[in-house]
Amino acid sequence: MKVEWSRWQDWAAVVIGAVVALSPIWVDTNSAARWSMIVLGVLVAVTGLANLASPGTEMVVWAMGVLGVLMFISPWVTSFSHLTGAAWTSWVGGVLTAVVAMAALPDSSPMHIGHRGGLAAH
Repeated sequence: MKVEWSRWQDWAAVVIGAVVALSPIWVDTNSAARWSMIVLGVLVAVTGLANLASPGTEMVVWAMGVLGVLMFISPWVTSFSHLTGAAWTSWVGGVLTAVVAMAALPDSSPMHIGHRGGLAAH
């Protein structure tokens, strides 16, 4: 039995994604920083919502982790590491997203679904 809309990791991803996506409102950005933060933030929030709606989807958790890594490296890849506020938002958001994805991975494993972290009987 799947417990939907209750995992803290997925709610954390939604919040992290929303904060990163909205952060160009209060941090200095250029065009590359703004779009990188908006797109990656929205995608992280969407993966969190997808995991909330269907917590057994292990591939979505992996996608969240990849998005966290992309968010972390985006200041260097899109050349906005000199914009301190935008860069730090991406670095911290990326690390937090990757950590949340790693924390969600055991709960998304088919062996753990519906067992609150215990192994399923075979």
